[in-house]
Order: sequence, then structure tokens, then C-alpha cells
Amino acid sequence: MSVPKRPALAVVGQPRLLAGLDVTTRLDRVAHLTVHGPLPRLRLEEVIALAENIDLRGRGGAGFPFARKLKGVVEAAGRRGMAPNVVINGSEGEPSCLKDKELLLRTPHLVLEGALLAAEALGADRVAIGVTRSDVEKSVREAVAEMPPGTRPIEVTYLPERFVTGEASALTRGIEGLQALPAGRKVRSTESGLAGAPTLFSNTETFTQLSVAARIGALAYRETGLPNEPGTVLLSVAGRFVVEAPAGTPLRDVLWLCGITDPGQGVLIGGYHGRFIDADAAKETTLDRDALKRYDAVLAAGAVMPVPHETCPVGETVKVARWMADQSANQCGPCALGLPSIAEALSRAANGGGLNALDAVRDRVLAVRKRGACSHPDGTANFVNSALNSFLTEFTDHAVGRGCGRPTIGSLAVPPEPIALPAAKEGGPKLLVDWTLCRGHGLCADVVPEVVRLGPDGYPDSATYNLPADSRNQAVRAIRRCPELALRLAN
Repeated sequence: MSVPKRPALAVVGQPRLLAGLDVTTRLDRVAHLTVHGPLPRLRLEEVIALAENIDLRGRGGAGFPFARKLKGVVEAAGRRGMAPNVVINGSEGEPSCLKDKELLLRTPHLVLEGALLAAEALGADRVAIGVTRSDVEKSVREAVAEMPPGTRPIEVTYLPERFVTGEASALTRGIEGLQALPAGRKVRSTESGLAGAPTLFSNTETFTQLSVAARIGALAYRETGLPNEPGTVLLSVAGRFVVEAPAGTPLRDVLWLCGITDPGQGVLIGGYHGRFIDADAAKETTLDRDALKRYDAVLAAGAVMPVPHETCPVGETVKVARWMADQSANQCGPCALGLPSIAEALSRAANGGGLNALDAVRDRVLAVRKRGACSHPDGTANFVNSALNSFLTEFTDHAVGRGCGRPTIGSLAVPPEPIALPAAKEGGPKLLVDWTLCRGHGLCADVVPEVVRLGPDGYPDSATYNLPADSRNQAVRAIRRCPELALRLAN
């Protein structure tokens, strides 16, 4: 697997989590100690008090208070008479999320020491981390090898890179050598996690924030950010930047720092389980819980994705919905059947299926909600519903056959560098079929019957068709109507 291009780093104000990375690409043990200094040892009550004083919350999704997690683990361990465990979620399952990977690649000791601090205070039996990229695994293993003698062992497990791998029960099952899929039962990790023991499970940035706070203390930690939300936040912006900024920083300042002067048609906040806010809101809002709550949005995994004017928001939504359906654990009906059903209905509406098709999308979204074995169906359904509400005019125009005609450039899916189609060696344009997307609907043969022919299996009989000059407009119409977006034009 090729390693994606590394994102650029940027900072608003003074860096904390990204300190020292302006002069080097990675902090080894010596450089880490030079920049951050040694980690103090804290008693359990001191760690809990620190987390409470800085209002430390999970930085991977739900934003659950870290101190409450610690107390929950302590209570469950005492009640069950078991030593607890600590697990770092080092996975980021969607292409737009970059920040945790960059922490593990560039400053892994800061991450690991936060987990070790908590493990020491809890008297944990095991400390483990699950990662989903080979370069991240290499960086973490190197950091573990650099630890001084006598350091508590840290288990490193390489897991498949899927969206659902980061779900708590999926990651812990993967570390245990089982299939990295959600357990399908509503049991908190604080009660039963790794090896069935009470487990402190949190994501990479959360442990990094704890590591920083332990070094500088609560008062210094609170010197930046907001009184009710102190400290900094780490953001993945447009799939190309990782930005550290004080909580409460205006979103427009963060976008400007990344060279994005216009929020476009709106901004997706929080990743593929997140919400869209419109361009006006993007120009006014700050990046903190209270400000984003006004738009029913949360930072969650910290992804910030503008939707530029030059892309089709309907096509972007269809692309993400299809990808999220493919990322299903396939263990419950809402995931295995509901999400593909939503993606199919959404694609049909996007390709002129009529207003009834839009109604079908909303019906299927409602049918999925609050019925899944994990949060994946709910999160995907909420994303689709937010897109429908935010781009209602666009979806309506597409549904009745008045599509915008703009391409889908992948601003949400954020693929690796786009691959240009090869120029046709023979004169004239060509219609190309992407076999990885085609599902044999046959609409293309109906729209351009003089060009596309179907084989006995109902699929196009070729991946490349030469286009006569008078068929180009029909081919463009076929591209827009293809339910799977499997057609492309090469000039």
C-alpha cells in the first residue's frame, strides 16, 4: 500500500502538541525530552483533578469527559476485583482525518507518555495501542524501543484500515487477535474492554493533551483557549493540513491559514458523522463547543472540510454515502441493509429519479436511526440528512433532471492525488467505464444506444468506447445519469 502524501502542519498562536515540529519532522526520545521535558509522576487523584480542572474531553468523537472515564474505570475495577487496562485508539478510519496519524508519526512519545501516566495512576495491567497504517506502526514501535529500561510495556497491534475499526469494541477485539468489528452489544469499555477488564479507552489526541497538561499544570494549560473550554484543538483541514489552534479560534482564521479564503458552499464539521454549516455560518462561527452547538455541530474527530464552489455537493454526498455503506460491519440490519439502501436511493435521486426518490432517502434515513448495533448507521444517516437539508435546492434540481453539471472533485472523500485520465491515442473523445463502480444498471445503453452495447450479463461489453462527434452530448447525459457514477469522458 502506498503511503499518502504527508499533510502540512500549521499553528495558530504557540504550539503545544506540535511543539518542536517546526525544526524537525519527527521527535525521537532525545528531541522529545529536549522540547517537552520529563513526564512527572502523578497519583490517581491528581490525574483525575487535572482532567477535571482543564475539562479534558475525548478528542475522537463523542467528547466524553476524561475524568468521568477515569472514575468509571476505577469504580468498575474495584467492584469486579480486577486490574484495569489502558487502550490508545490510534486509528483514523476516514480519508479526511489526519491529526492522530500525524501525532503518532511525528511526536509519538508525547502520545505514549499520556497513556503511561494514566496507566501508572490506575495500576493498569496492560497498555495497548491499535494502529491501521504501516508507517504509523513503525513509528510507534521505534518510540517504544526508545523507552528507558523499566518502562511499562506497550503492546502495538496493526489492524485493518476501516471506518469501524476505531469503534471501541472493534479495536479492543482486534488487539485480542479477533476480527476488528464492533461487538454488537452496548457495553462500555470502562466496564468491560480489553480482555474483559475495565478499560480506559481514548484516542490519540486525548492522551497527548493529558501528557501536555501534566507537564505544564492546569493553570498554564488554561492560559489559552476559553474559560469554559481551555487548551488547544487539533484539526484536520481539507484533507491536506493539520492545524493546532486555541479553542474558540474563528473558523475563518483557520481556513485562511490553510490558504482557503472562501468557505465555498459550506463546511462539513466533524467528518463523515458530522454536520454541514453554510458559508455564512462558517464566516462567523468559532471552533468551540458552545459556538458549534448553535448549528447542531460538534468537532468530534476534528475534521473540517470546505465544499468548494467548483464541485457538485450532491455528487460529493453520494460518493461519501456509498463509501460509508461499503465500510459497514455487516453485522446488523441497519448497517448491512440500511446503509446500502440509503446510498442507492440517494444515487437514484441524484440522477433524476424524481422527488419521490428524495422522499425515499428521508424514509430510509429514519428507518436506520437508533437501530444499529454501533454508531455507524446513526452517524451516516445524520450525515446524509444534514447534506439534504444544507443542499436542498441542489438535490431537488438533480432529482427533477436539472443537475448542476459540475464535476465531483472529491473534496469530501479527499482521495490521494487525482489521477488524470490518459489521453486517447486515436482521434476523438472516449467514454470510459469504471468497472470498480459499475453495477450493470444499463442506463448508459439506453441513453447512447449507438455507442454502448450490453453484454449477455447486462454490463457494458467494453471499458472504452470511441465517441462520434454527434454523440458527445448524449454521453455527457449518460455520465450524469449513471446511478453509480461509473462513467468518465476522456478527450
